[in-house]
Amino acid sequence: MRPTIAITLGDPRGIGPELVVKALADARIRDVFHPLIVGPTGTGVTVDESVGAWTSGGDGRQAGRLAGRAIERAVALVQSGLATGLVTAPIDKGALLSGGYDYPGHTEMLAALTRSRTAMMLASDRLRVVLATTHMALRDVPDAVTAEVIVETASITRLGLQRWFGIPDPRIALCALNPHGGDGGRFGREDQAILDPAARTAGIAGPFPADTVFVRAMRGEFDAVVAPYHDVGMTAIKVASFGAAVNVTLGLPFPRTSPDHGTAVDIAGLGVADAGSMKAAMRECARIAGLGGTVRST
Repeated sequence: MRPTIAITLGDPRGIGPELVVKALADARIRDVFHPLIVGPTGTGVTVDESVGAWTSGGDGRQAGRLAGRAIERAVALVQSGLATGLVTAPIDKGALLSGGYDYPGHTEMLAALTRSRTAMMLASDRLRVVLATTHMALRDVPDAVTAEVIVETASITRLGLQRWFGIPDPRIALCALNPHGGDGGRFGREDQAILDPAARTAGIAGPFPADTVFVRAMRGEFDAVVAPYHDVGMTAIKVASFGAAVNVTLGLPFPRTSPDHGTAVDIAGLGVADAGSMKAAMRECARIAGLGGTVRST
């Protein structure tokens, strides 16, 4: 039986609505799941409306409010059993905040709505990267990359790889924080003082320098790499697989995926947006949902 997947259309000023239309026009995508579109009409949120009813334009505050309400409604649909997974089109994080939702992004909002401990994974057939910290200023990263964060991220990653990717004993590596892993303390001591003991506690390999660990993973040595901060991990996966990677939120009680790119407001409405990553996100969510990826609360 085909799973039912809730799909939010993202920021109405961006390419999300176009991507959903293009992806669902492909029979190879449409035939593997039943889509339940979640998007606003005016200022409300309607379930299973026509994709074309999503009204583009408006200011950032309105766009963020509508996008945030759609996320809330979609999560409620999955939690009630009307859908078994969630695919989200890109949102504008500044608009989300101005619209009344004080979350750095989808991952943090979904974690709060479901009271879950989550981790952001970017996955393709070439590489899997999991972020220990997500959306924050670079100057705040060293204080945020604690042993507890590394251990918890590794634990969530291991369970996700086992449950949703069928890897019984995942090989997980930790990417270093500093250049050359700190080079014996010359470029910072965080890798020796924090990351190394955390990796041993978590039962993962590393920390290994960023300029080698992702290449080693792409060659098959590791099933996933835990990156200490956003850009080092995102750069690696996007160089390796831009347009083919999928954002998978590990740790949620249901599968959630999204494309590996942003709202691309500059090309919205031109009909030129590439739906490749959205299609991959839909296929991946349907695959996980088909495995029984939704965990019911008791």
